[in-house]
Amino acid sequence: VLGCNLVWLGINAYLFVQFYMNFLTERWFYTRVLLGDALSWARAPAACLNLNCMLILLPVCRNLLSFLRGSIQCCSRTAARQLDRNITFHKLVAYMIAFHTAVHIIAHLFNFEWFMGAQLYRNSSSLPFVLSQIGTGDNASYLNPIRTDQTNPTIVMFTTIAGLTGVVITLALILIITSSMEVIRRSYFEVFWYTHHLFIIFFIGLVFHGFGRIVRGQTATSLLENKPSQCKDQFESWGMNGTFCPKPEFAGNPPMTWKWVVGPMILYVCERLVRFYRSQQKVVITKVVMHPSKTLELQMKRKGFSMEVGQYVFMQCPCVSQLEWHPFTLTSAPEEDHFSVHIRIVGDWTQGLYEACGGDKNETQEAWKLPKMAIDGPFGTASEDVFGYEVVMLVGAGIGVTPFASVLKSVWYKHIQENQNVFTKKIYFYWLCPETQAFEWFADLLQSLEGQMTEKGMVDFLSYNIYLTRWKETEVSTLHFSAENDPITGLKQKTLYGKPNWDNEFTTIGTKHPEKKVGVFLCGPTQLADVLEKQCLSHSEAGVKFIFNKENF
Repeated sequence: VLGCNLVWLGINAYLFVQFYMNFLTERWFYTRVLLGDALSWARAPAACLNLNCMLILLPVCRNLLSFLRGSIQCCSRTAARQLDRNITFHKLVAYMIAFHTAVHIIAHLFNFEWFMGAQLYRNSSSLPFVLSQIGTGDNASYLNPIRTDQTNPTIVMFTTIAGLTGVVITLALILIITSSMEVIRRSYFEVFWYTHHLFIIFFIGLVFHGFGRIVRGQTATSLLENKPSQCKDQFESWGMNGTFCPKPEFAGNPPMTWKWVVGPMILYVCERLVRFYRSQQKVVITKVVMHPSKTLELQMKRKGFSMEVGQYVFMQCPCVSQLEWHPFTLTSAPEEDHFSVHIRIVGDWTQGLYEACGGDKNETQEAWKLPKMAIDGPFGTASEDVFGYEVVMLVGAGIGVTPFASVLKSVWYKHIQENQNVFTKKIYFYWLCPETQAFEWFADLLQSLEGQMTEKGMVDFLSYNIYLTRWKETEVSTLHFSAENDPITGLKQKTLYGKPNWDNEFTTIGTKHPEKKVGVFLCGPTQLADVLEKQCLSHSEAGVKFIFNKENF
């Protein structure tokens, strides 16, 4: 990941320096007389904006990423894992766009000040004023876009193509970025979702922004006749009889942004067409289960649906919202004849779905009254690689356990079917929950697995540790420890309290499995990801090697 980011930063740095230097050439000498260094400071970030606006859509083309992941996984698992960081890279590119936009805007504010100052200081012995008067008659070969000293810069901002589109795309960018803050995204997801679609206006404005050609340089023909190195001091006699320096002519660069972004825009349109086609395929809800912890389980079928462990789908419920799509991890196994999701009711959309499925009613909802659903996916995640490791650590936090439900179910089915191709020999499963209610929907699966493994004499295949992170051992009755089965989960393995000592856990696993590659898979918060990633690095010594994978969607 670090290598990819360094390459990306290096390309940005190269473009910035290259374009900064490009505007220090002789062609732009007279433009620099008016604007000074602000010219280069405006154009260099514009080049970086072209690059990053080209990249920003690619990480959210999830069908393209799913195809690439499947294509390169057979060659390089490491390369495939980089694609799982798509949203992280999307955010980094967005920050880079915001940074270069700010530099670009500030530089252009200075440029307008210099343009206006050149018109206001009406002195024919001043080169900036003389340059500002060029093109007054034909208004074609001008250099200064502010044509008179009576011109209002605000009017220019809202009546020129460059000014108007610049204002529009800046406002769109501000709204997109501010609504993407985590506090808004988690508390008001609909606000985040709707404002993010301002990217359509952003890209339309971006494509047309350069058509105004407001920043102009000397034409190639004019450079042959009026070389700034020879003629800059002769400006008072430009164009007069007997002088060898005619008036310079100026023109803007042809718009280039569309060449950068047209490819990704076409790819994204194709992506949306694929999503639309999938959304039109009929989905049947075969079973609805209301779990006590206000978690809704939907079991569904769709013709031709095929999945792998740990994958996720995007779901839409038209009766709740015609536009919103939300990602949910599949909790079913590939061996089952249906696919299922578990949905925690935490917001307006999930509450609407809960009510549409009859969750707020005492009686069972009739099948014909169940809402219509649209499904896009499934899409690959890091958990697809679970069975590529001989030893696996699965770490789930709260509802983040859902991808591992699919993994554990699939393990169960493979052993029932006595599948000899299972490469994985040992699974360490950790589930961290703040309260007991979160255990309720998943405990049945763990009990079934526990019984199945005991029956087949495979008790050592799956080791699991369940933690109540907000409880302390001192708060628990001594009856809890003396009972044969855990009173909270019903499992033989007792529930633990507090947070795991990850250093001890990694050390123990490393000691038990020397000379092995251990796949560490997490679906949980960023803070926990940072902790586990550091543990993987510090415990990957001679022999054992821990390889970190995190779910991202």
